[in-house]
Formats: sequence, C-alpha cells, structure tokens
Amino acid sequence: MSLSPETRERLTVSIAQLVRSGRHISSRVANQLHGDLPSYGWPLLLPLEHDGALRCSALAVRAGVDVSVASRQVAALERAGYLQRRPDPADGRASLLQITPRGHEALAASRALRSEWTGTALAEWDDEDALRLADLIDRLLTDIERTAPTPASPEAGTAQAVAG
Repeated sequence: MSLSPETRERLTVSIAQLVRSGRHISSRVANQLHGDLPSYGWPLLLPLEHDGALRCSALAVRAGVDVSVASRQVAALERAGYLQRRPDPADGRASLLQITPRGHEALAASRALRSEWTGTALAEWDDEDALRLADLIDRLLTDIERTAPTPASPEAGTAQAVAG
C-alpha cells in the first residue's frame, strides 16, 4: 500500500502545523498547563509514575532526551521536591530516581488541566470521532518511532524539516 505524493505532502504539512501549533500553545499556556511544574517535568515524571524508580540514563531514554539534559533537569526537579534519589540496590555506586508525593500531585494537577483543555477543544466532537483520532495518532506515533532515522543518517535532516 502506497500513499500518493499529494497525500504525503498534505500529511507532512498538517503534521508540521500541528507540531508548531502545539509548541506555540504550550509556551503561551505553560503556567496554566503545568502549574508550578516546569514544562520538562511532565515527560520526566511520567515514566517514574508509570514504571517506578529508574536510573537517570533509563529515564533519559524514556523521555527522549540526552542524558546530560536529563541530568540537569532531574537535578532541578529534585531541588523542587518532585523526585528523589535513592541508592540502587543492584549497584551501590548508582542512584535510582523516584517520584515524590509532590511529583504525583503536580502530575495530577497538570493531567486535570490537560483533560479540561482537551474536553473544551473537542466539545463539538462525538466520542467515536475522538476515539478514532486517538487510535490513528497512536498508530502514527508507533510508525514514526519505528521508522525514524538515526541522527547520523542523511535522512535525519529531512525528519527535522518535517517536524519544524
């Protein structure tokens, strides 16, 4: 099964517009959307909420950021009381990061705001259409992650152009 060039172009433009719109809206409403949780806190705390304690390197992979970036962001989240370190029982030289009660509260507050925002944005949609969209987005994300070029490949610049 193959997409026509016109369909590929329309999807490429639509996805790029969605990403740009999401970035613009996120920066505009960051305080409302995240409350006192920094915007980078959401993608770092979610894996800890879902999977439990993780090493910083594993958390960086789950959040899709470089370990050095994750390390700086984790330090800020730790200072703010959203997560804490504890010794890794499997390796005393390493630490495991875990979400704190304050981190759970911040995620719950952010989740409620996001849910309210989504509900308002999709107020004219019926449940069937919204579920179909969610299924298609999940499928798209799976396929994008499965086929994404590695940073060293020549196509990596093309992928950046699509997202930008």
